[in-house]
Amino acid sequence: MSETLYNGIVLPDVWPPAGFDNRATSPQVVPYLDNRPEVIDISVGRQLFVDDFLIERDGNAMTRVYHKPDKYTNNPVLTPQTAEETCPDFPSCAIAKGGGVWFDDLDNKFKMWYMTGYLGYAALAVSDDGVHWQRPAFDVVPGTNLILPKDIHPDSGSVIIDHFTDDPTQRYKMLLREPNPPGAACFPGLLFTSPDGIHWKQVAKTGDMDDRSTMFYNPFRHQWVQSIRLFNQPNGRIRAYNEHPDFVQSGVWDKAELNEWLRADNQDVGKFMRAELYNFDAFAYESVMIGFHQILHGPPNITGEKTGLPKLTELYLSTSRDGYHYHRPDRTPFIGARREYGSWEYGYVESSAGMCHIVGDELWFYYSALAGNPDRITADWRVNGTYANGSVGLAKLRRDGFASMRAMYDGGTILTRRLKFAGKQLFVNAHTVGSLLTVAVLDDQDQPINGLSHEDCVGFMGNSTCTPIHWKTRDLAGLGNQRVRLEFKFRRGDLYSFWITDDEQGKSGGFIAAGGPGLKGARDI
Repeated sequence: MSETLYNGIVLPDVWPPAGFDNRATSPQVVPYLDNRPEVIDISVGRQLFVDDFLIERDGNAMTRVYHKPDKYTNNPVLTPQTAEETCPDFPSCAIAKGGGVWFDDLDNKFKMWYMTGYLGYAALAVSDDGVHWQRPAFDVVPGTNLILPKDIHPDSGSVIIDHFTDDPTQRYKMLLREPNPPGAACFPGLLFTSPDGIHWKQVAKTGDMDDRSTMFYNPFRHQWVQSIRLFNQPNGRIRAYNEHPDFVQSGVWDKAELNEWLRADNQDVGKFMRAELYNFDAFAYESVMIGFHQILHGPPNITGEKTGLPKLTELYLSTSRDGYHYHRPDRTPFIGARREYGSWEYGYVESSAGMCHIVGDELWFYYSALAGNPDRITADWRVNGTYANGSVGLAKLRRDGFASMRAMYDGGTILTRRLKFAGKQLFVNAHTVGSLLTVAVLDDQDQPINGLSHEDCVGFMGNSTCTPIHWKTRDLAGLGNQRVRLEFKFRRGDLYSFWITDDEQGKSGGFIAAGGPGLKGARDI
């Protein structure tokens, strides 16, 4: 039986979908953009303009703009310092690859699960402000901040705070895939749970996976998703998909029967070789899933290992409204490398679980990168300088700021599809650059509803990530099931999002990625 999602999208009877063409190189189709619901339910979260899903039409004066975060001036925020992070047995590193960065609302601290030394050990750092990080001493390996014994070496995986579990002993969950031993490339990962993020218990093994496999949670469908690295021809590194509402069962699969899922395509321009999909992480933000395609541009491993310099991978934004098909219209890096000799972020720009935090009016993204070490040329790739001197950086973006609809001159309008919603108060995130933004509510005949026309709208002029839109004599009460459209009109500036709620402060009910100061649980409520 088909499943209808929170936004009105109806999934096919066969799920996950079949029919992945593993030899194709063209961009993958996003079915819900070609066959949109007749009525879109916007009851969950801020509604983002990352695609045309919400839009019936826009005026000629409008254009969609994709935005990039600004890198923090004092990057990196975490660098190799301790004996474990600078141990000569491993390339020097302190990177969140294979871990995760979250705001933990139990003790109101930012927490970073990270790798000390490349393929070294698993550790935890904490911060009160997200910028200055401390390394508490735990009892797992006394006198260190390690969270697993030294005989367990992380290569890839994810750490996730599970806000939905009823079992407090399993609030923290981890996938850990150890490094490839000589002669082996595909073997099981390990699944762990923890009551505190420090003391971990192995609960299961996964099916066979290649390196750089990760996982995430899709709260819209209550599914644990394993993002599994595989190889095929001609696309090289690709991803396979496995989901299950139970954490342990999400790790159960037969590699021969895995559903191949995501890949690079002919719009990904490789700089040293054909582009490949090195990794894929995702998280729930407001009403969509935000994904990061980590695209590998090369050069091949053997070239990097001869020079001691990192390969080039960068993070590219993708979005999904069904949790499976990811839309990728912008093929410029969301977080790129700085390919300058001596740069701390010369290559291997990587995402991790969680990663995105809401801090006031901003989104904060933590990313890992490597500088390399040309003085460390070894035959054993595991200790080669190409994987050395890894650190964590911070990049900041306006809240909801992934994309905006921009009015370029007079006549800018956006007409939505027919909407269903709960609540009576409309909010927007907008910067109107001195022009007045007004909204009209249209009935089934596309006529303004009495009292809710542009002329009745008080409107908004200014710059705010959360501001209400008022009309002179009424609000949206009683219209939630009336299949209305919204028409936005403004002359200049950017509209980033809108949402309808009963909360006077504008809380959206949407998902809040990895959380942030003042936020509780997994949702903005």
